[in-house]
Amino acid sequence: MIGSPVHHRLRMGGRDPDQEHRAATPLELLFDLTFVIAFGSAADELAHALAEGHVAAGLAGFLFSTFAIAWAWINFSWFASAYDTDDWVFRLATMVQMVGVLVLALGLPAVFASLDRGDTVDNGVMVAGYVVMRIAMVFQWLRAARQDPGRRSACLTYATTILLAQAGWMGLLLARTSIGVMFLWAALLVLVELAGPVIAETRTGGTPWHARHIAERYGLVVVIALGEVLLGTTVVLAALIGPEGPGWSVDVAVLGLAGTALSFGMWWVYFVLPCGEILRVHRERSFGWGYGHIVLFGATVAVGAGLHVVALHLEHRSVLDTRATVLTVAVPVVLYVASVFGVYSQLTHSFDPFHLLLVAGSVLLVAASLAMAVTGTAVVWCLAVLALTPWVTVVGYETIGHRHEEQVLARLLRRAS
Repeated sequence: MIGSPVHHRLRMGGRDPDQEHRAATPLELLFDLTFVIAFGSAADELAHALAEGHVAAGLAGFLFSTFAIAWAWINFSWFASAYDTDDWVFRLATMVQMVGVLVLALGLPAVFASLDRGDTVDNGVMVAGYVVMRIAMVFQWLRAARQDPGRRSACLTYATTILLAQAGWMGLLLARTSIGVMFLWAALLVLVELAGPVIAETRTGGTPWHARHIAERYGLVVVIALGEVLLGTTVVLAALIGPEGPGWSVDVAVLGLAGTALSFGMWWVYFVLPCGEILRVHRERSFGWGYGHIVLFGATVAVGAGLHVVALHLEHRSVLDTRATVLTVAVPVVLYVASVFGVYSQLTHSFDPFHLLLVAGSVLLVAASLAMAVTGTAVVWCLAVLALTPWVTVVGYETIGHRHEEQVLARLLRRAS
């Protein structure tokens, strides 16, 4: 007889890093939904800022907000990979963190608006949400420190650096400094918090995170971010077939196919490399791989924001011309492809000349789409060409590149054995 699950309080002694068939839990998936909202809010604010011609303020707000969102997700996910007990205490603490993410998302419009004004950064609500998340995270680390004596030093290191950083954020919030000073201090506070995992994982024995599990978690967030690309495609289609648009046409079909192909190609490219298996045998490479994804996450969300700008352009609600509009999609697409290859090289510690051909082909398509925009080609057809960019890598790997990758993986696993 199958019993009903009861989530009694359990000892947080650390998960088995070699557990078979370890997968993301329903709670982790629910937790990720709050980041859908946060990423969506950041993308929406960026799109409107760009469409209004406030490029510098929009980019600054987007970089600041997406970094904070990704940073918070990373710390929770690596902790959960090592210490997820799924008891009632862990669940309630995670719920508090979810509240913090939602509060952070609510504070994003004020951040973007204050950066546009150019005086001080109105990040009070955003920081409040961030502090809620991090205090709950401190509670989790302290619980792990108490219940896992063998890794007490590592857990306390995490908790201490997070607390120091939160004290700095509260002080910065009260100081109401200029934008430049705020970003300078924010960078220093990030370094303080980054010191936690660096010291804990390299000097004090580390935590029992699960390589395949954490690779799956990152892949799921990439999929979530790609949802912004699909949403952006839907927004553009709505602009064409809505009451004020030209209605159903060949352009609608082309754009719908292009947007879907772009997101699908980006998805295909990301999952070319079996990251979990490499992390299992080379745990020391987790830092560059894990934090390198911050750029990848941001670029993915920015593609969706760029497509939203395209919709505003088609609705004549943007000050950007066709070339600048195409650039709002082209730049993050290039950044996405570059970050995928960067993460690949960092994780495998290899350089494949074949990648230069793939990058060159990708750049050629991006340049072609921009050249079409300059010559007056409709934005829809420019995007159709741009959408082919990730497919250069897809075709390259499906025909030739997979053999190169097999050699790289064989070398990595041979050295580890």
